[in-house]
Amino acid sequence: MNHLSDSTSPYLLQHAHNPVNWYPWGNIALEKARAEDKPIFLSIGYAACHWCHVMAHESFEDPEIAAYMNEHFINIKVDREERPDIDGIYMQTVVAMTGSGGWPMSVFLSPGLKPFYAGTYFPPVRRYNMPAFKDVLTGLADAWKNDRSQIEEVCEKIIAHLQQQNQTEQGDLLMNEHFDLIAKSLTDAYDWGYGGWGSAPKFPQAMALEFFLQHATLNHQPEHHKLITHCLQAMSRGGMYDVVGGGFSRYSTDNFWRVPHFEKMLYDNALLVRAYLHAWQVTKEPAFKRIVEETLAFVQREMTHEQGGFYSALDADSEGEEGKFYLWTLDEIRATLKNNSDFFEAAYGITQGGNWEGKTVLQRTLDDSSLAARFRLNPETVPAKLAESHSRLLAVRAVRVRPSTDDKIITVWNGLMLAAFAEAARVFPLDPGGLLTKDEQQAFRLNSMYYNTAARNAEFLLSAMQPNGNLRRAWRDGKTTNAVFLEDYAALILGLLELYQTDFNNKWFKSAVELADKMIDKFSDPDGGFFDTPHDGEKLLIRPKDITDNATPSGNALACEALQKLAAYTNNGKYRDLAEQTLAIASGLMLRHPLGYARWLSAAENAQGNTSQIAILGKANEENLEGLLDIIRAEYRPGAVTAASIFPPEEDAPALLHERGLVDGKTTAYVCESFVCKQPTNDPETLAQQLMAADSR
Repeated sequence: MNHLSDSTSPYLLQHAHNPVNWYPWGNIALEKARAEDKPIFLSIGYAACHWCHVMAHESFEDPEIAAYMNEHFINIKVDREERPDIDGIYMQTVVAMTGSGGWPMSVFLSPGLKPFYAGTYFPPVRRYNMPAFKDVLTGLADAWKNDRSQIEEVCEKIIAHLQQQNQTEQGDLLMNEHFDLIAKSLTDAYDWGYGGWGSAPKFPQAMALEFFLQHATLNHQPEHHKLITHCLQAMSRGGMYDVVGGGFSRYSTDNFWRVPHFEKMLYDNALLVRAYLHAWQVTKEPAFKRIVEETLAFVQREMTHEQGGFYSALDADSEGEEGKFYLWTLDEIRATLKNNSDFFEAAYGITQGGNWEGKTVLQRTLDDSSLAARFRLNPETVPAKLAESHSRLLAVRAVRVRPSTDDKIITVWNGLMLAAFAEAARVFPLDPGGLLTKDEQQAFRLNSMYYNTAARNAEFLLSAMQPNGNLRRAWRDGKTTNAVFLEDYAALILGLLELYQTDFNNKWFKSAVELADKMIDKFSDPDGGFFDTPHDGEKLLIRPKDITDNATPSGNALACEALQKLAAYTNNGKYRDLAEQTLAIASGLMLRHPLGYARWLSAAENAQGNTSQIAILGKANEENLEGLLDIIRAEYRPGAVTAASIFPPEEDAPALLHERGLVDGKTTAYVCESFVCKQPTNDPETLAQQLMAADSR
């Protein structure tokens, strides 16, 4: 029996019955390594990782291999999603030693936590031009016993590399002309054949698309809409996008977005929802709205805990096969759809032989107009006809053996999805107005289905994820981990600010400010920006400060964005100064590697003009209050912040609302930008004109 059975991590629990004597990361394992002078085998992965499962079945469940590991190593399992600090440090090691990284991550450490050998997946026997895992183990055990000096030499070289990688340099803030150059560079690198950037495996670049949407809007450059639309359409035709049940997979294994790696991650869907939402605001393309609605429905249906938190991921495998849950045969489709099958087969190009390993990954081959022409239909009826078929297939799929769910709740990913639901609630109005509860005291139109999901999530994050008032990284079955990171604070702040802009409940804003002040206290680096770990956190090999945007935005990019918004709300110069000091550490990298710093680009461009500030004060039940809010929400306004309140505002409301009155005793809107405020107005048309001018930079 190993030591993982009490973990909060589903990934660790998957290994709780391995014959390997696994330990979770902690003092017990580390002290044992030092006491016995044994090297550490550090294995890092996550619950939805396909190749993590493969290595577990091939090697960690093998009694002979496990016995050797137990005799010669102290074996530690880490869930990268619970401990991104450990993952980040040793991923740099893997990349430095092998030229690439990924999971499962396999790193061998001295008892002092210094790495001396690293890799990812190792097969049980020599194959794929890779050494057998047992050979790796025996070779390293022998070197530890007989050639310790060489190991120590490697350790010191790696430590020096990690320390150098962890350094950041202050640079000048980017100027407007830089963003035009970056947009051109990204456009030149774009794959106009199939959409996206790079070759297989091809990842969705939601943050780059968000930069393009913002840049095109702020600078009135609609020529970028072609790239945005092309990419979003390519990714949502099916394959990587689940046309039956909604939601996106992690990445495409080919250049065509057809065959995905089938795991579904909460963070991908949070980032992509907002990209499609903003694209719909800009283009009014109905398909983009449908993608948002279907993806949010998927999250509500399959990734939401009864208490309101969002789960982390769905596995790629079911019944031991990758993607089995999502694949179809022609016979299954015909049996399910019956008379509608011909129409559906034409839409998706379905054949008896399938398009992947004898089965079919659903991906559109005919667009709506071509499909309508073939079947002599009105093109406007095609989406509804397909939706009906999708619904029938979803019902059939629901009785299949589901992929396992990684049901731990991660604060940073929940913050990202909270922002998506909160924004969708006000962009896609459903209810025809009316007051919320008495405590909220604000009249506005919203989509109650999305709003209720967002509000419940926020309540969960501010309660369950803050035992004793201290924010935590992960929660499962009523237990939290002890760790917390910069990205957790920053993403939650941003999610709460989006929710505040949806219902204007001061408690969300007040909580965001409190979290921001704690974030500054716990994570600030005097040399600029923030560390990823708190000053009172566990002491590791180095104190990480990873500023690259990876699959999720970097904690520093999120913190910068949060501070920009809070500066606009509070008029607190400290927040603005910290945001600009943080931007300075990534300026040069944004220019050289824009895809790796795409979330930073949006924050950096907003720093060029002062964030638009919109304040509305009114009377309860006054119809004009809703009318003015509708004007604000009618368009995509990147970087803008909105505050609203019944007059007079409460003491803990944003400073943006204070010292303002009602003009002629009516609901009044104030628009400020670049330290200048426009004439307050009661008139929706005047407000629309003022906002249009403020959006022009």
